[in-house]
Amino acid sequence: MTRALQLMSETPLIDGHNDLPWQLRKQFNNELNKVDLNTLETTHTNIPKIKEGRLGAQFWSAYVPCETQYKDAVRQTLEQIDVVHRMCQKYPETFMFATSSQDIMEAFRMNKTASLIGVEGGHSLDSSLGTLRTMYHLGVRYLTLTHSCNTPWADNWLVDTGSEPSQHNGLSPFGKQLIVEMNRLGMLIDLAHVTVKVMNQVLDMSKAPVIFSHSSAYSICPHKRNVPDDILKRVNETRGIVMVNFYNDYVTCSKTAKLSDVADHFDHIKKVAGVGIIGFGGDYDGVTRLPEGLEDVSKVPKVVAELLKRGWTDEEVKAALGKNLLRVLGEAEKVRDSLNGTNPDDVPIPYEEVKNTCRTSYGYPNAGPAHSLSTLALLLTLALQALIALTPS
Repeated sequence: MTRALQLMSETPLIDGHNDLPWQLRKQFNNELNKVDLNTLETTHTNIPKIKEGRLGAQFWSAYVPCETQYKDAVRQTLEQIDVVHRMCQKYPETFMFATSSQDIMEAFRMNKTASLIGVEGGHSLDSSLGTLRTMYHLGVRYLTLTHSCNTPWADNWLVDTGSEPSQHNGLSPFGKQLIVEMNRLGMLIDLAHVTVKVMNQVLDMSKAPVIFSHSSAYSICPHKRNVPDDILKRVNETRGIVMVNFYNDYVTCSKTAKLSDVADHFDHIKKVAGVGIIGFGGDYDGVTRLPEGLEDVSKVPKVVAELLKRGWTDEEVKAALGKNLLRVLGEAEKVRDSLNGTNPDDVPIPYEEVKNTCRTSYGYPNAGPAHSLSTLALLLTLALQALIALTPS
């Protein structure tokens, strides 16, 4: 443990996924003024636990449920982004808002937790590239392409279980546009929650390395939220990262798990695809069951100690702690910079792919029933004239 803490003082522990912002909505409706993160005890995450767990950087999840799709997903996601910003403002001695690999290292030198944002679920965009860009400007640095529901342009992991039909055979043409635009922006593509088909399509076309922000190894626990060996190898070839999830159901495929079971996932990924693709993605505050010994974010150093006990070298541990993620983010930033002269993609998704009663069609020519006021006035005039013509004089 002494050696683990020493390594964690030299390299930031960067965690790919924590759902504290969702807990703040669920428990307090985002009323941060009513919460003290120094004393909060109804979550896996609070400031003392963060300090004890030596959390160097965190991708906080801006997550809203699939039920918001086609309704108020964008508004609710903006509110989750807002709560992360306010959290950093309320506790400046603990958190530093971050958007780059450079920011992460700067926060680490200041002994603060670098706070980045990932949006968990493509439904949060409402199928809009403009919304994607706006969220990037607000500091979002990864998008999980789907949560546990299909979007109008991508299939989610439940399709692979057979419980939901495939709608797009992976990614639709608009889904592919989105991947290209994310590369141009420098936003990381998160493949946790998608089908294997989508994983392969993105690995084929993305210029930047991809991430799995909170997924484990399918060979150890054959749950469709986990990553199969052939994909692990492709992630290695494309220099991406798989950040290991601690949720019991993805660790042992059962209700219970131990710390050593989590370490088995680290060992397996290292064996199959090398230490260069491994990271931490605990999923704290987003799950209901955690392994014995890993009950909250304060316990993460125990995983590091376990890996050292299993013969991992200092350099291997540092790679998994943070160096791999720093490399991936840095490479996405380089791809962004190389595409600097490229225009933003402003071709919208075809209206028939998103048409529903909650969506207007302004801007789409020939979009059907959503008539403009002038058209309605014309139709009304014609109807009145027809009525007058039919009325006997």
